[in-house]
Amino acid sequence: MFFENMMTAAQQVLVLFLIVAVGFAADRLNVFSQKTAKASNDLLFYIITPTVIIQSFLSMEFSLERAGSLGFAFLCMVGTLVVGIILALPFFKKSKNSIIYKYAVTYGNMGYMALPLCQAILGNEGVFYCSAGVVAFNVLCFTHGVWLMNKDKSENKFEFKKLILNPGVISVLIGLPLFVFGVKPPQFINSAISHISNLNTPVAMIFFGTYMANTDLKTMFKIKENYLVALLKLVVMPLVMFAVFKLFGLNGTMLTACMISASVPSANNTAMFAAKYGKDTGIASQVVSFDSVLSIVTIPVMIALSKI
Repeated sequence: MFFENMMTAAQQVLVLFLIVAVGFAADRLNVFSQKTAKASNDLLFYIITPTVIIQSFLSMEFSLERAGSLGFAFLCMVGTLVVGIILALPFFKKSKNSIIYKYAVTYGNMGYMALPLCQAILGNEGVFYCSAGVVAFNVLCFTHGVWLMNKDKSENKFEFKKLILNPGVISVLIGLPLFVFGVKPPQFINSAISHISNLNTPVAMIFFGTYMANTDLKTMFKIKENYLVALLKLVVMPLVMFAVFKLFGLNGTMLTACMISASVPSANNTAMFAAKYGKDTGIASQVVSFDSVLSIVTIPVMIALSKI
């Protein structure tokens, strides 16, 4: 059963990376470049991904049990990020890019990988629970993440507006009341929402492919810190969280959604934050790409583990 589940998950992951390959080829052929993807990123960030989250709330029938499960999923994902922070503490002290590596260990690729994977493998219920991870990511990213990137500078403050006024949190604040009060929009609105949300997986993967096309793939395999980041982010963290999730009685769709969120490679915004706060963007891009390549193997294993 484990290997059967692993092969099923591997097929889903392979589909996603085939779309990544399309983005990679499109960039190399100058059909759709990384520059164009970055210019179009707001479409994904501000419209498509929030629509996916809102749709997941609209698709769920309210119950106290399901609402409690959503809150519990949020706590589980906060716990996952805290474990990432703790795991990274003893390492990378001698590296001049230690901040980037610690950030990469802690923060996973929620928007580009976790949501599309949950959507492909688990459907709307998986996205529903994954949305709790998106909120947890944004809360920690714009507090601890900003502090981490700024801790070697005199200014060491987070931007409170971005903690609240970001698409991940806003879409949950919109979707949650609709879920609680059982609001169901007319069919034509539902159809429009569905069409937009269907763009999430292909657009996110194609964009990600263009980013990988602009990474020095040969050099990234020569950087020893990348291997340690991958070990901690893709293997140690998911296994630790699997034990914790099972200890607290998680099962079914919520367990798999939380495991996917805990197993995804380092966040794309590792490079974005590196650029914003004056860190080495080349190193940040390489560690994200390195993790992403290896996750083709590790994610199916972790998904299969969650289904035992």
